[in-house]
Amino acid sequence: MQLRQALNAAIERLTAQHVPSPRMNAELLIMFTLDCGRAYVYAHPERELTAEEISRYDEAIARRATGVPAQYITGHQEFWGMDLIVSPVVLIPRPETEHVVETVLELVTGPGRKQKQDQQARTGVSAPHGLRIADVGTGSGAIALALARELPSAEIHATDISAEALEVARANAARHELSSRIHFHRADLLKDLTLNRRPAAELPRAEFDFVVSNPPYVGESEEDHVQLEVRKFEPRNAVFAGPTGLEVIERLIPQAREALQPGGWLVFEISGTIAESVRRLLAGWEEVAIANDLQGIARVARARKATHG
Repeated sequence: MQLRQALNAAIERLTAQHVPSPRMNAELLIMFTLDCGRAYVYAHPERELTAEEISRYDEAIARRATGVPAQYITGHQEFWGMDLIVSPVVLIPRPETEHVVETVLELVTGPGRKQKQDQQARTGVSAPHGLRIADVGTGSGAIALALARELPSAEIHATDISAEALEVARANAARHELSSRIHFHRADLLKDLTLNRRPAAELPRAEFDFVVSNPPYVGESEEDHVQLEVRKFEPRNAVFAGPTGLEVIERLIPQAREALQPGGWLVFEISGTIAESVRRLLAGWEEVAIANDLQGIARVARARKATHG
């Protein structure tokens, strides 16, 4: 079977199964199967596939047709110009989460000074020496790695309650040669984070300049509105926070207040359905703001701990 024939058959199958973006998925999985780029696929439509290649491609398409995300099939997802390993134990990083990284960089460098470098030429954003950042619920490590790359003088601590997720995050840090820059901790948000200086049960106090997070923020009442493949295949505890979607954020905000230095920033991802509730939870913080993503949906909340305590 020729490459073109296999690709067209895959597109037809994915279309029949109502898989979103069937051509994009079919092309992504043929590139994964053949370990090649899109240019090769377009340039060699008459290439004869081997029996093994056909078998592997059919298997990948069959899994995608059942709803398995393509990222879990290939084991990869791009975030902030980095190729990250992903597996079903971690949430798949989304482009929207890059707004969290952008917000931190803007706060570090000041309005108008931050420039996102492309993946071919990253030199890092100038940051105060000794800046300390906590990434809470790191999952694949996406936010921690992006900040470590952009803020080379920062000390970054990444937490997750899942030991399996931390294995993925550590693997990603090693692949991008950032292991020495990020300290990984198994912790429930911030409450078990000790930085090797406190008893295990004691919350770190006034340690950090930034606490950042992409916490679970979908309410179980919204489950029917969540894509089937997300509900079925991505880790439930990384998507759903509880009945209202605020349960994890309600715990995170007071813990962040304790962990931040006076004047430090809390930056975290949200959804439009909880934006006003989040704003109320941040009463008592300074410079509270909620920014929209490119679709105009409330996406990133930020707030500053009062400088007097």
